[in-house]
Amino acid sequence: MKDRSNFSNKLGFVLAAAGSAVGLGNIWRFPYLAAQYGGGTFLLIYLILAVTFGFTLMIAEIALGRKTGLSAIGAFQSLDKRFNFLGILAVIVPVIIFPYYSVIGGWVVKYFTVFVTGGVKESASDTYFTDFISGTGEPIGWFFLFLALTAVVVLCGVEKGIEKVSKIMMPILVMLTIIISVYGLTLKGSMEGLIYYIKPHMADVSIKTILAAMGQLFYSMSLAMGIMITYGSYMKKSDSLESSVRQIELFDTGIAFLAGLMIIPAVFAFSGGDRSALNAGPGLMFMTLPKVFASMKFGGVIGTIFFMLVFFAALTSAISLMETIVSVFMDKFGWKRRFTGIFVAILALIMGIPSSLGFGSLSFISWNGMSVLDIMDFASNSVLMPIVALFTCIFVGFVIKPKAIADEVKETDGTFRSEGMFNIMIKWVAPLFLFIILISSVASGLGLFKL
Repeated sequence: MKDRSNFSNKLGFVLAAAGSAVGLGNIWRFPYLAAQYGGGTFLLIYLILAVTFGFTLMIAEIALGRKTGLSAIGAFQSLDKRFNFLGILAVIVPVIIFPYYSVIGGWVVKYFTVFVTGGVKESASDTYFTDFISGTGEPIGWFFLFLALTAVVVLCGVEKGIEKVSKIMMPILVMLTIIISVYGLTLKGSMEGLIYYIKPHMADVSIKTILAAMGQLFYSMSLAMGIMITYGSYMKKSDSLESSVRQIELFDTGIAFLAGLMIIPAVFAFSGGDRSALNAGPGLMFMTLPKVFASMKFGGVIGTIFFMLVFFAALTSAISLMETIVSVFMDKFGWKRRFTGIFVAILALIMGIPSSLGFGSLSFISWNGMSVLDIMDFASNSVLMPIVALFTCIFVGFVIKPKAIADEVKETDGTFRSEGMFNIMIKWVAPLFLFIILISSVASGLGLFKL
């Protein structure tokens, strides 16, 4: 077998994997879910689930990749041919997500450009965002630009592209997030938002809160889409797997926490404590926050920094999505990286155009009130990802057995401190949770049950 690309060291792997995990799900989805589900209550439940449920799924996926040295399809097939379908399902997820994610990435680049050029007041108007996304040429142009930037990094390879960019972008992203968080806490009225965000209220604990927190783990930690298997396949045997996963979790959860700290107190201050201002979906980032920045002193500068960090977060996640698809084609057909990268970029461009036009010329295409982009998001996040994660647990728990993962974890330093918890979670707890998430997510998407 041809020598496989590797990250140069543990730091490179951790930053690249954390860069994949830290994306739009952290920056805008986590804050509005935290606001919707009790602030500190949601935060506490999420933290508990991250170090148990999230840890279990992430270490299983990374270990599968490192053990086999293959991307998702090859990894499952090499361990048990009957589970070839699971690798295919895992790869379909990024194939669906990458195009529409790049469309949203294009929106981020557009807003960053607007703020850099002093358009903060203009962007705060009620119709600015809807006028923009309902267009044709402009949204597609920004989508193409974001896609091209992603492709350039992936074409440079694992060490010279993905690792190098992650080592630069991730520390900057952390620094920018801290700067905005600290500034937001200086605003009049922000303390009320801070208290709501960090103080748990046990009366707010509910099944819906737990389900929302579990669902967020998929968005937040790049689980069940073949990414961590692919990145694991680039990980050296000499690097500690267990400590790497803990560090990725710390990085990812820390950024999610800071994103909430950055957004919730500032929106509370702007809205006079109105939680509904933290609305779900693109409205928070592209409609509410520009209004918040326009009302701030130095809002243009803060807004520019904000959209720069969102761009970094979106780009590092898009890189991991594209790399996962590229890796599969390279493994399956023996193609060269350059040809494969260009092929995947063209495929994503073709697949993404309907999502880009779904708010304008293709707005007549809808299902159950969802646009083309929303349909793609529902199919990947609400249906396929829980299915992939559920079958991964069954595969590890009952087919290759947890010992196979434990042995891979122990390959480096002979220990797996969380082995007992991992065995219970992967065989019994996680599958039950995932089945409940699947049913509730589908029911919610169909309007039968509201999360």
